[in-house]
Order: sequence, then C-alpha cells, then structure tokens
Amino acid sequence: QVQLVESGGGSVEAGGSTRLSCVISGYTFSTYCMGWFRQAPGKRREGVATIDSDGDTAYRDSVKGRFTISEDGAKSILYLQMNSLKPEDTAMYYCAADPDCSNARYAVGTHGANFDYWGQGTQVTVSS
Repeated sequence: QVQLVESGGGSVEAGGSTRLSCVISGYTFSTYCMGWFRQAPGKRREGVATIDSDGDTAYRDSVKGRFTISEDGAKSILYLQMNSLKPEDTAMYYCAADPDCSNARYAVGTHGANFDYWGQGTQVTVSS
C-alpha cells in the first residue's frame, strides 16, 4: 500500500524559507514522477515542482529560482525547499506520485489529474 505523508510548512514571513518533506512508503516502481502540487482557496490545484525517475526536474514559472525539489538517496523522502517566499505562495501543498509518468516537464504543467497517490497536504501561509 502506497502512503505519502507530508510535514513541514506552517506560517512564514515574506522573504523567508521553509522546507516540506514527504515520506513515501510502499512505492517500488522503477519509473515514476513525484511532485508537489498546491491549492489555494477558490483556486484550481496547480503543479509546483516535479521530478522523474531519471532525476529530471521541472518547475512552474512563478517558483523557478526560489523552490527546489529533491529526493533522498533511497528515494523514500521527497523534499521541497522553498526560499524567498511570497504571500501568493500561500496554499495547501500536497505531494503526489504517478507510476505511469516519465517526464517531469510534462507532469508539472498538469493539475495532477494523472497522479494516483496523494498525501494529506500541509499548509503553508506566507504573511506580508
């Protein structure tokens, strides 16, 4: 059984940093995409950053240069380092996995509809 459990986030002042973590268990696929998605109140879910099994990464334009997605060596923890945070980054952040995906750049442009496994989400609130 695949499980994803996020942690991190919380309240941060604009310009600050935080790191989200997602512990992944029960996942043994050799080809996959992992990603971070977010959803703000009244808005559609959007891709933030993705990584595929080749190690390629992709980011939405608004977070490029500020956010970094990475995995630990065992590929059992997914991270999202978030720097220079802005109030518009405020949202619920979810990690997700898609075992049928092999292209991080394509995946980040979706709204996560093809991702099969999701965590419960962690709130990030950025105050100005």
